[in-house]
Amino acid sequence: MPDLDSKRFAHVRGRWARLALALIMAFLMGYLLAGRTATSPVVTPQEASETADHEAHGPKKATIWTCSMHPQIRQPKPGRCPICGMDLVPVADTAGGATALPQLATTEASKSLMRIETTPVERRFVTAEVRMVGKVEPDETRLGYITAWAPGRIDRMFVDYTGIEVRQGDHMVSLYSPELLSAQEELRRAAESVASLRSGAPEVLRHTAESTLEAARSKLRRWGLTDAQVQAAERSGTVSDHITIYAPVGGTVIERNGREGMYVEVGTMVYAIADLSTVWLKLQAYESDLTWIRYGQTVTFTVEACPGRMFEGRIAFIDPMLDEMTRTVMVRVNVPNPDGLLKPGMFVRAVVKPNVAAGGRVMDPDLAGKWICPMHPEVVKEGPGTCDVCGMALVRAEKLGYASAVADDSATPLVIPVSAALVTGKRAVVYVELPDTERPTFEGREVVLGPRAGDHYIVESGLQEGEEVVTQGNFKIDSALQILAKPSMMNPAEPIEPKPDAEPVYRPVGDQPADARAVIPDAFQKQLRAVLDRYFALQAALAADNLAEARASVAPIREALATADMTLLKGETHMAWMKDLETVNAALKQLDDAKDLAATRTAFAALSQSLIASAKGFGIGSAQPVYRLHCPMAFNGKGADWLKATQEVRNPYFGAQMPQCGSVEETLHGGGTAP
Repeated sequence: MPDLDSKRFAHVRGRWARLALALIMAFLMGYLLAGRTATSPVVTPQEASETADHEAHGPKKATIWTCSMHPQIRQPKPGRCPICGMDLVPVADTAGGATALPQLATTEASKSLMRIETTPVERRFVTAEVRMVGKVEPDETRLGYITAWAPGRIDRMFVDYTGIEVRQGDHMVSLYSPELLSAQEELRRAAESVASLRSGAPEVLRHTAESTLEAARSKLRRWGLTDAQVQAAERSGTVSDHITIYAPVGGTVIERNGREGMYVEVGTMVYAIADLSTVWLKLQAYESDLTWIRYGQTVTFTVEACPGRMFEGRIAFIDPMLDEMTRTVMVRVNVPNPDGLLKPGMFVRAVVKPNVAAGGRVMDPDLAGKWICPMHPEVVKEGPGTCDVCGMALVRAEKLGYASAVADDSATPLVIPVSAALVTGKRAVVYVELPDTERPTFEGREVVLGPRAGDHYIVESGLQEGEEVVTQGNFKIDSALQILAKPSMMNPAEPIEPKPDAEPVYRPVGDQPADARAVIPDAFQKQLRAVLDRYFALQAALAADNLAEARASVAPIREALATADMTLLKGETHMAWMKDLETVNAALKQLDDAKDLAATRTAFAALSQSLIASAKGFGIGSAQPVYRLHCPMAFNGKGADWLKATQEVRNPYFGAQMPQCGSVEETLHGGGTAP
């Protein structure tokens, strides 16, 4: 047992001896190295890690701060969003290796999950599609009217209802006319006078008799008698008190204005006849579609009465005047109707499909290099000449707005699918997949688009033939760039700083210098300051969402306004205050009529705008400044201003919803304004 204890004691003593020796050696090593490192800074583990990262990857990327609701806000340090007041969040900037255009790199798996599809940019002729609606109407150039050529009474109407088909020369009306008796009697006597002259009668007498006979014949012809009727009356020598009126043209009776037994005067219309072998379509084209519509184009259309059947016609007239109520232009189409299937009044749906060349020009291969009649588009010839219908000189189709059919790059447009372009306002963004990259990379481009032609846009600039544009999934790419605070569809490349939509305009009073307050009496300025002090109470109530207190604040403003002695103002300054007073009172009346917070805030905006102008034009009546604040999000982004005695932002337009939304835009001092 003593031997065991002595061994254990020796073991413990040896262990403590080794530990003491190690401590002494560590102390000596530190002492010896202290002189060598006395001038070297102490490096922390974090700094050592950053140094290693710097050596391996270059300079550390800068950090910018943005708003999660307004990614266009980019600041170099933390703070609050100047638009909504939310705390800014850090976003690593890509300035160290960024390009001038926004890019998003992803993986093949992510690309598949995002369902991104691309289509090459190509040059080819595309077809636009213009849809129009309208009605069938009779061809006005093929209308005929049957009128009374002599006064009388209608005794018989052979066509006694509308819709009957008649042919040229069909008898239509039997007319009793007392004046016809005297005219026929003149004809009979003139014929007897010519017949009674002997062969040896003087030439002058014979010429006079024959002229009288011819005048009697012409009178009857003018009253509607045919040559056969005149000859029969002349041969028989008997007179009749009735005349039969025949159809001058063939067609369909579309109007019947006469009645049996009705007395008519010369020119009274009895029938209207329409030749419906050709009809008109009167279509309505929106002004945005006029760029694709040309004279002579082929139009296809359908009617409800003939389902499944397509009809065709040619545009013969484009109204030069726009209907301001419907914002449409009337387009007339000539349509052959040999089968009579198209009835006047039918509703039609029409389509024009023009071929589109570069620059949005319309190209029709069937008319390229041809000559066409400017009045009858169905007359098309290979060379110059005259119209077979009206005799007008033909013109080249290119003079009517058509492009020549030249198959080269100058005429072939550069096009992309409509789904590839993200259009917002005047900007259009397209995402292009970059070739020869290690992983799928998409680059955003701002492009200039021409007109839309069907399912394609014509590209004016920004893309090259053969590039791959994203046609599906581009909204997902754009959303990812917005989250990263990079330029996107909604956020242009340049940061957008919030600015007021409209600065209150300072109005000089009459011919006074620009600082018109120099001529405003101090007493009046102090009275105006009393109005502003009560206005501040209204502003505070709205910022606290207290409708009752806001309504109670209106009466003190009106009382302070009534105590303002306008007799202190003279000449132009007096007239200027009268105008300001009118707008302020109108805003106060609007506040009285407001029943809820929304209406009260709308009236408060009008009052604020009026008082801002008055404060700038007449002064604030105190050495203490007044601040003009602006909220760009008020009233659905239109923005609104208000006045406040301090720089603290308490938004009266949103209240507790966004109390810090807004910023100080201008300081009004007793001696002037400072932006």
